Amino acid sequence: MKAAILKAFGSPLVIEDVPAPVLGTGEVIVDVVAAGVLSYAKEVFSGQRPYLLETPVVPGAGGIGRVRAFGPDATRLSVGDWVFCDPIVRSRDDAIAPDITLQGLSAGNAEGGLRLQRYYHDGSYAEQMLAPTENVARIPDFDGAQAAQWCGLASLLVPYGGLSSIALRAGETLVVNGATGKFGSAAVEVALAMGAGRVVATGRNPAVLEELGRRFGPRVRPVVMAGDEEADRAAILKTASGPIDCVFDILPPRATPAQVRAALLTVRPNGRVSLMGGVGMQGGEDLGLPYRWIMRNNIRIQGQWMCPREAVARMIGIVNAGLIDLGRREVTTFPLAEINAAIDHAAANAGPFSLTVVQP
Repeated sequence: MKAAILKAFGSPLVIEDVPAPVLGTGEVIVDVVAAGVLSYAKEVFSGQRPYLLETPVVPGAGGIGRVRAFGPDATRLSVGDWVFCDPIVRSRDDAIAPDITLQGLSAGNAEGGLRLQRYYHDGSYAEQMLAPTENVARIPDFDGAQAAQWCGLASLLVPYGGLSSIALRAGETLVVNGATGKFGSAAVEVALAMGAGRVVATGRNPAVLEELGRRFGPRVRPVVMAGDEEADRAAILKTASGPIDCVFDILPPRATPAQVRAALLTVRPNGRVSLMGGVGMQGGEDLGLPYRWIMRNNIRIQGQWMCPREAVARMIGIVNAGLIDLGRREVTTFPLAEINAAIDHAAANAGPFSLTVVQP
């Protein structure tokens, strides 16, 4: 079969013939139809982002495809089923604290994640891929012509994991801190689908904030951040026009702790906070949160990396119910042979409403 291979960091991917995957118990082979290309894939493959990924490797984190074969432990799948391949692979020998690897992207920071990666080594930039049975989610009543659009599911699942972890409820007011990026804008969309009564969307890009309001209506209330912690906090509180139940932070590594605190400290007593961003990951000071304020106000602060397994089926249900329209994104597709052009395109079109997809 054909596959795109990263032979070394800093080199372009090459298309080669490689052996097709061999089925084992507890596994599924999927014919890949569409796989999303991350906007920062070029940074990963160049080595600029030091992800734990052993080369040579077929990269690609998840995608949409059809079941080719499955092991004896699968009781609901059929050959030909349309499925979403979840790249979050978990070890099976520790249900409480499993090791995790992102198939085709990163083993995280743990030795156990690297051991998983060495087995589920190759990702979705190939004509076929091997995945654990539990990572293959069937999409009911699926129109194959929409396969590229459905790659947008991946960006929705990340904030859904964070919002679910703090049990966002219908009618609540939520602050999305960092709403102008791909995951932040997805958080706005997911929160509205979950029933949020009001979403205060913060960011430094007025044009994107205005677009969020235009696309999603008056329940979205934009706040342009100025970079002054106290002034930004006051602006968030004024725009919310009432108690803030939850804060979801998805700011990137280049953001400062003050930008996180500006939003986090707006949450009401007994409020909840989800941290999914990257602040501090490239060095620098940590958040420096006030212990006394957290304790006296019963604040729940929840860290969340990616999403739990059941989130995939639930998000598929949300989309199929019409609560989220995957057709809102501008999708650009590339054949597998043009994978390097796809990576360049994704980097140049990193906006929240664009999606780059490779179709093996």
